[in-house]
Amino acid sequence: MSSKVIAGRYELLEKIGDGGMAVVYKAKCRLLNRFVAVKILKPEFVKDAKFVESFRKESHAAASLSHPNIVNVYDVGREGSINYIVMELVEGKTLSSVIKEEAPLPYKRVIELTKQIASGLSAAHKNNIIHRDVKPHNILITEDGVAKITDFGIAKAVTSTTIVGNTSEAIMGSVHYFSPEQARGGYVDEKSDIYSLGIVMYEMLTGRVPFDGDNPVSVALMHINNEIIPPSRIVPGIPPRLEQIVMKATDKYQPNRFSSAEEMVDQLNNIEFVTRIVGNSAIEPDRRRYEEENDEVAEELRKKVSNSGKKNGSRKKRMIIIIAIVVAVLGGLVAAGFAMGILGKADIKVPDLRGMTYEEAEYKLDELGLRIEEGDLVYSSKYEVGEVVSSDPEKGTMVKKRSLVTVNICKGAEEGTVPNLLGKKQKEAKQLIKKYGFKVGNITTKPGSEEEGTVIEQDPGAGEETKPGSYINLVLSDGSEKDKGEVPSLIGKSLDAAKQAIIDAGFKVGSVSYSNSDSYGKGQVMWQQYEPSTKVKKGSSINIKVSKGSGTSTIAVDISYSKAKQEIFYLTVTVSDSNGTRTVISGEQRQKSDGGETVNISGTGSGTITVIFDDETVMTKKVTF
Repeated sequence: MSSKVIAGRYELLEKIGDGGMAVVYKAKCRLLNRFVAVKILKPEFVKDAKFVESFRKESHAAASLSHPNIVNVYDVGREGSINYIVMELVEGKTLSSVIKEEAPLPYKRVIELTKQIASGLSAAHKNNIIHRDVKPHNILITEDGVAKITDFGIAKAVTSTTIVGNTSEAIMGSVHYFSPEQARGGYVDEKSDIYSLGIVMYEMLTGRVPFDGDNPVSVALMHINNEIIPPSRIVPGIPPRLEQIVMKATDKYQPNRFSSAEEMVDQLNNIEFVTRIVGNSAIEPDRRRYEEENDEVAEELRKKVSNSGKKNGSRKKRMIIIIAIVVAVLGGLVAAGFAMGILGKADIKVPDLRGMTYEEAEYKLDELGLRIEEGDLVYSSKYEVGEVVSSDPEKGTMVKKRSLVTVNICKGAEEGTVPNLLGKKQKEAKQLIKKYGFKVGNITTKPGSEEEGTVIEQDPGAGEETKPGSYINLVLSDGSEKDKGEVPSLIGKSLDAAKQAIIDAGFKVGSVSYSNSDSYGKGQVMWQQYEPSTKVKKGSSINIKVSKGSGTSTIAVDISYSKAKQEIFYLTVTVSDSNGTRTVISGEQRQKSDGGETVNISGTGSGTITVIFDDETVMTKKVTF
């Protein structure tokens, strides 16, 4: 391949990369006498005319970009069946390699690299180009530490098949950086790139992605449904201000993210700006100490400016003094803005304060940068005197930093209302019964996993209305099931997931057997020794049976071209069965006048075959293999 010359000028010297869609060669441009990188689309994509056309258009668009943090595209073309892009040759390594070798990276380096990547994305977005596949593999780091984004356009061309097309493992990997809207197949804009960049930041700071699973679909669903664990819980010491930027960039709802990559750069610059003025205290978690230190620094700046003014009264000096004062004041305002949470823009979720004392609720809210005030004293049979009954705003509400949360405090149960005794020890339960004006009724015991003497049932129940002086009956745990655990549900899980669930519940993995099944896919648990929620002694072994899948067979499907709306159209055939969904024919050209064809399709168990002409489904057929 080293002697191959493309377009009469690009001599391919050596292969330097092999991805899911293309192979990259180091080459020499004979015309300009310089080394370049030539990316050649793999043959399996060349057959798809629509893909190639999209590839060509997007590559031409990327070639129009010129930015220090974007790999320059010099030329785009086609020679015979070879579709190629000629790009700047970057000496260095991918960010994925840097993360693998060095993560977790120092937060200052993460800030610097993120600013560069976001600057490159900002330039692309201003030219109406969305990358759609921002990930460490597509970011090159030069030997001088400069970040350069590559693979613009190609990502957009393959986005629609990244999960379901089963094109290659490399493309599948992109799902770890997908935005929720990409995973849903929804509207994608520049904020999708911002989400992906937030995931890249997360990986740089922690050395791992926030979501991982057995297959791309499960990871995509995590992006849609699961909350991201704050990176500081994985790697202690990450500055809270930087973590807020990561969490805002990866918010599941597009409107809650940064409005642009440029705004993200501004926030990262603000961290560095405040740090230069007030030192590292600007990013420490102790807000009060930070504010105090910032006030001292601002005062010191004012004194220095004042003294300078006394020494020299010239107009030029006075102007310098005024500018210095403005800088000091602005520095204080910016720092105060960070103490309030990224200039007041960071959304905070009100926590569940119910059952806490006022002091506990105050401490919790203070940790989040929220304020507290006491509201009304209210009756409640669910909570004890002095505990929080409710809050305004309610738990889960998104509020701004320094917002006020009003808490209503329990003043006891209303007369005739039965208190909550569950979980209380017998002595404490008796005291509460008498305190609320009732009498202790029958006390019995039954097997339970709670400690011996703990109330596990009561009659009447908590919150019920009954006459003062009525009897309240209690059922106590005898502690006999204290060492028992609840068997988890294992049916439908993969073998590895089932084993982990068994261990997490405090049991041991017993024997694993295998059998054919038409109901469960290959590798899924189809039977477990104990029913879910059964109480079993911890440490016991749990046996499971795993599906081998059913036998695979092939059927012939006749496809008529009569429903095609144009003479030349593109045919796509997919099949879904117990092994999942896959594409049999992917966008191949057909002629209506040919009449039709017969396609042999292999599968397992019951399934569905779907036939698509261009973008329209013309046949859906239920089959049994």
